[in-house]
Amino acid sequence: MIVVIEGCDGCGKETQSQLLVKALQAQNIPAIEFSFPMYQSPTGKIFKECVLGKNNKSWFKEGYDQLDPEIVCLYTAADRKYHSKLIADYLKKGYVVVLNRYTSSNMAHQGSKYQDADDRFYMYQWIDKLEYWLLKLPKPDCTILLNLPYRYTDHLKEKQVSFHLDASLEKDQVLEAYLELAALYNWQVIDCVEANQVKSIDQIHEEIMKIVLEKIKETA
Repeated sequence: MIVVIEGCDGCGKETQSQLLVKALQAQNIPAIEFSFPMYQSPTGKIFKECVLGKNNKSWFKEGYDQLDPEIVCLYTAADRKYHSKLIADYLKKGYVVVLNRYTSSNMAHQGSKYQDADDRFYMYQWIDKLEYWLLKLPKPDCTILLNLPYRYTDHLKEKQVSFHLDASLEKDQVLEAYLELAALYNWQVIDCVEANQVKSIDQIHEEIMKIVLEKIKETA
């Protein structure tokens, strides 16, 4: 099965994805983690160097933040398509494949650029059709959204990418798009703040494990 961990930058996706894999392996459940985009691969390097641009110098004269959302989606979708066979091979072997970001990330980040609800919904559907229908990417069995408002992200010490990565987009409008998508696609949502305090890494991990283990039982 495929488990996707989603949320805004700084919410702890990478940390929680890795903890989940270790915990599953400790229970003798084969699991592996990947992060999209896969920056060390050919398609990932194209996105990193040409679209995002090292030192904030995208190859596109308008810059990453002003680039047509559909063009951004085509580059990131190409990276997922390039790695789809790798994921499929692990699924055939019975692995739980944990993904830090997936198609859902594109939906939230690019969809958040549209103020009109109908335009956002069109973007969500366009990406869904592109990746799952036209490119035939494997659909997630479980998507978990870490609901951490942007103003709380400094509390977590997840290692950040050293070059420009959605710096002007990682604001609450992206989280609003994530929450809108969670309602549309019936994702699991973990509230990472309780009584105005960010939950501990272990608390969030326990909630994720509970969701995933229940999903494994359902699909067994």
